Amino acid sequence: MAIVELKKILLNNEEELAYREREGGKDVVILVHGNMTSSVHWDVVIENLSREYKVYAVDLRGFGESSYKQPILAIKDFADDLKLFVEALQLQDFALVGWSLGGTVCQQFCADYPGNCNRLFLLASGSSRGYGFYPLGEDGLPDIAKRYETLEAVKEDDKPKIVQTAYDTLNYDFLRQMWDMVIYVDNKPSPEKYQTYLEEMTKQRNLAECYQALNIFNLSAVHNGLVDGEDRIKDIQIPVLIAWGENDMVVTRQMTDELIADFGDRANYQELKGCGHSPQTDNLDQLLGVMERFLSKQEVL
Repeated sequence: MAIVELKKILLNNEEELAYREREGGKDVVILVHGNMTSSVHWDVVIENLSREYKVYAVDLRGFGESSYKQPILAIKDFADDLKLFVEALQLQDFALVGWSLGGTVCQQFCADYPGNCNRLFLLASGSSRGYGFYPLGEDGLPDIAKRYETLEAVKEDDKPKIVQTAYDTLNYDFLRQMWDMVIYVDNKPSPEKYQTYLEEMTKQRNLAECYQALNIFNLSAVHNGLVDGEDRIKDIQIPVLIAWGENDMVVTRQMTDELIADFGDRANYQELKGCGHSPQTDNLDQLLGVMERFLSKQEVL
């Protein structure tokens, strides 16, 4: 069993980020988690990724054991924290692996801070055009004609209110039912791991802010229905792999197609068979194989 240490570091902006560190070779990999999760949800990847790599998995601001002194307003806030984090640890020439929300953070980081990351692995990543937040219509589906525009409007929506209430009351049964419906549809973590993941979810302090940050995120060259694109994907000039589970119910095929279109021939694409939004749970061996081939600069199958 790999020895994984939980550490904390104070950034120059006075936020304190928690992170997990696993010893390995000279090549560094940094794992960035998604919404409703933390570095804990990378546990099986941290433990089983090839020992060729030294691994760091960070808790973003407002998640897990990290601080939340200043509210985040945009994905860029997370990316700027990540830059301060790698500077504080004197990390250079590393690979980034971003899952879901973490994928948008890594896109922003690589666009803003070229020369730091050498390879970018986007796992079930949010689109380069963001992740729209909509109220539910009478049919129970998102009403795409009424996309929210402000954080205040997002905070008044039932979804963040319901999830936040589950966090505040430690309603693990509700959270488990929600994840069983959309994420752990087929394979589930062991009962012990699942309970740990659920407890970690409730530590999040920025749920509505994350929904809005994703809502207004747009590094593409096109308008996303809410904001103009910043045309920043062109600034990411390193090898990129876009990996998406064919059964993902959180990040849609359309969002993944947007990523593929925006990166063009500067990125490769790998579909993960039999996987949903959590390939690390659905098929860890397949995920590790794809990751390690990409990280070792081999061709992706």
